[in-house]
Amino acid sequence: MEKTIICPHCGRGFPQFANPSPTTDVIIHDPARGIVLIRRVNPPLGYALPGGFIDEGEQAEQAARREMREETGLDVRLLGVLGVYSRPDRDPRFHTLSVVFVGSVDGDAEPVGGDDADSAAFYSLDAIPASLAFDHADIIRDFRDYLDGKRPLLPVER
Repeated sequence: MEKTIICPHCGRGFPQFANPSPTTDVIIHDPARGIVLIRRVNPPLGYALPGGFIDEGEQAEQAARREMREETGLDVRLLGVLGVYSRPDRDPRFHTLSVVFVGSVDGDAEPVGGDDADSAAFYSLDAIPASLAFDHADIIRDFRDYLDGKRPLLPVER
C-alpha cells in the first residue's frame, strides 16, 4: 500500500510503501524430543518458534539457518516449507509475512537460548506451553497435520 508522507519543510509529498516485513520461522523437530520453542525476551512475551527477520540481500533459507544459530545455537537442516503465514494481525507490533520451514538437527545437540531468546528447549507436542506468541499455535497445528500426512512440505530452494 502506498502512502504519501509530506515533508514538514517544503510541503512536497513523497511516496512511502507500507509492505509487510519478511520473516522466517523454523519448526525444529526431533521425533524423540519434540519441537524447539524459545522463551522471548522482548514483547510480545511468551513462547515462540525460533525465527526472525530476513535481512536485505538474504535468501529466506539463509535467514532461517542464521536465526536458528542465533536463537538456539543449533545448526539446522531445512527439510521443507510448511507454509507462508501473512495474516495482517499475526504479529501485534506490525504486519509481517513469515516463511515457515520444518528442520532437523543431527545427533543430540541441545538448544541454548541466545540473541533475543531467554531460553530454548525441546517440548513434546503433548506439552506445548499455552502462552504461545504470534500465530504459532496455528503453525504448530499445521505441523501436526503434516505429521499426520494431511499436509505436504514444499521443497526448499537450494
